[in-house]
Amino acid sequence: MVKAATPEFRKYLDKKVLVQLNGSRKIKGVVRGYDLFLNVVIDEAVEEKQNGEVVKVGIAVIRGNSITSIEALERLS
Repeated sequence: MVKAATPEFRKYLDKKVLVQLNGSRKIKGVVRGYDLFLNVVIDEAVEEKQNGEVVKVGIAVIRGNSITSIEALERLS
C-alpha cells in the first residue's frame, strides 16, 4: 500500500503569505497550520477585495481545494 505524501509546506509556518482563492479573492496573513489536504489556518488575516477595500478577518481556516496559489511575502528559511 502506498503511503500518502505530506505537503512540503512546513517552511511557510509562521510566515506572511498571500493566498489567492477561487473567485479572484485574496487573503493575506500568517500561516499557523496546515494538513494533508492543504487546508490552512491563517492568523492576522485580511481580505483584499477587488475594489481595494481591506477587511480584517482575524483567524481564517481556508479549505485546500479553494486555494489557487500561495505566495510568500517574506523570505523562507
